[in-house]
Amino acid sequence: MKRKEIKTFVGTVQANERGFAFIIPDDKEKFNKDFFVPRHSLNGAYNGDKVLALHVSGTKDEAKIIKIIERANTLIVGTFEKTGKSAKLYPDDVKLPKIIIPLALSGTANSGDKVLCEITSYPTRGLPHGKVVETLGRSGDFEAEELSIIRTYGLYETFPDNVIEEAETVSQKPITPYGRLDLRDQLIFTIDGEDTRDIDDAVSLEKRDGKYILGVHIADVSRYVAPKTELDKEAYRRGTSVYFPDRVLPMLPKTLSNGACSLNEGEDRYALSCIMTFDRNGNRINSEIAESIINSRHKMTYPAVTAICDGDRYYCEKYRDIVNTVSDMQKLCIILENKRKALGNVELAVNEPKIYIDENGEIVIKNGERGISERIIEQFMISANEAVAEFLLKNDAPCLFRIHEIPSPEKAEMLMTFLKDLGIRCNFNTDNVTPNDFQDILKAVQDKPFAGVVNKVMLRSMQKARYSHINAGHFGLASSAYCHFTSPIRRYPDLFVHRSVKAVLHSDNKALHKYATFMKFAGDDCSSRERIADEAERSVDDLYKVVYMSEHVGETFDATVSGVTNFGVFCELENSVEGLIDFDALPNDRYEYFPEKFAIKGRKHSFKLGDKLKIRVDGCDFGSMRVMFSLYYFN
Repeated sequence: MKRKEIKTFVGTVQANERGFAFIIPDDKEKFNKDFFVPRHSLNGAYNGDKVLALHVSGTKDEAKIIKIIERANTLIVGTFEKTGKSAKLYPDDVKLPKIIIPLALSGTANSGDKVLCEITSYPTRGLPHGKVVETLGRSGDFEAEELSIIRTYGLYETFPDNVIEEAETVSQKPITPYGRLDLRDQLIFTIDGEDTRDIDDAVSLEKRDGKYILGVHIADVSRYVAPKTELDKEAYRRGTSVYFPDRVLPMLPKTLSNGACSLNEGEDRYALSCIMTFDRNGNRINSEIAESIINSRHKMTYPAVTAICDGDRYYCEKYRDIVNTVSDMQKLCIILENKRKALGNVELAVNEPKIYIDENGEIVIKNGERGISERIIEQFMISANEAVAEFLLKNDAPCLFRIHEIPSPEKAEMLMTFLKDLGIRCNFNTDNVTPNDFQDILKAVQDKPFAGVVNKVMLRSMQKARYSHINAGHFGLASSAYCHFTSPIRRYPDLFVHRSVKAVLHSDNKALHKYATFMKFAGDDCSSRERIADEAERSVDDLYKVVYMSEHVGETFDATVSGVTNFGVFCELENSVEGLIDFDALPNDRYEYFPEKFAIKGRKHSFKLGDKLKIRVDGCDFGSMRVMFSLYYFN
């Protein structure tokens, strides 16, 4: 008799606040679906835990957890409440259980405080036990709520003492031109946002014999942060700098990020320079990379450079030594943009808001502006990243490529269905979408009222860019080889790429061998840290938006349907704030949800992405960080 296979698998628990959960299998090829786990089969597992599960025989997709392999949550943020002789933590994440905290381990926490709790034990039965390791402030206080979000993602403002000491020591090394390409007499300057302090990149440009000689000069962080030092270990653990409206959590201590590594105006700095030659059609006909020493002439801002491009008299006079160079930069930028469009570059028009605190302490939310100066830097940095990736490929050297794979057939099919429902004629191969296919769609809708929603749906259909030691190209940029080279102060993959480039330049085969081993797992780690940073930034932005909208309860706004789910309709205001109209707040009807069409349809009413509505702000749910809307009227 044939022995029946026992279907066990490893996966990650995705809990539901109502008590049940799903398990997402690690092996997507063998198990192409998620498994349902009822409350009684969780066996003490909680949201995010890595588990060994067993498919329940006789069921289609039910499983039970038989072993907890790894706990996901050791530090949890929540509200502390005393209950007689003991206390409990009520986690901000409603998918997590309450935690028992002995009063002797509660520190200075009082009822109603937001705290960071460390799990001390997971009993076989009953709730986990823990201790308070940091009191963050009173629940409901804005700063405490923001800090709670930051801690939820395992992020910290401070560095360990040994890392700070090491940073201070290496930052004091004297800067000399010995063994480097000395570019201090060249017209080199930086272009950044008005509040930028960690300056990674500087640019230069000469026009010679009808050709453009573009220099992209990047801070040589690897000169200060050596592999396996305490600085390096901490930078790798962080993976990236994280940016919030009121603060930055840097990857490196400020003595380096704002000091020795930053390409500050009028100061000698070590750089890694990528010098590229382009013909009048934007073809890169030559490139070289060199260790250099530079001295930036000006700390330019995006608004100032845009003003020069617009011929503003004040700025043209103030920076007259760079006016001609800026004019040539603008010309080269447009040439490179046209070249990239011809290759099929997918340029999505998605609103990225700027959120900040003004001089009066008020929250400001406005649409992000992208002028010619931002476009100049974007094109120049993309060009350098491509040139460096090709350099490492040519030399068969280790590289953490920035890859962006083609959309999955399922997502491509969903996009095609959506476009056809809008009346847009398209006939691309959903099994092998090309950047040109997407570019053709964007061209077809650019003047249509639903252009914005098509951009959003297209974005959702695309894969998320990530780091990998295997080159798979970059779909969105229509690039065959791409890496991140231009921001080593704030991104670890860029620092790794710098080390590999320098190892090639010095023919250091021993280092290249070590980097080849390291990069095989570094890509996943760096991608993971990037996702955590992105999620933390979005969560804090949501907090700011909810606080901002709490001052507008009862007011009405024009809105666009930005998302449709089986529990309601999400709408976006012009300032990018998104809110939910719950199903109960929609006109009474028998609605059916069509996820592939991004729509819900009833007998009398229907709602789909891109619909224009008039909404009223009914309130703000600080627990879910969600603004609640109701329908004021619609066409």
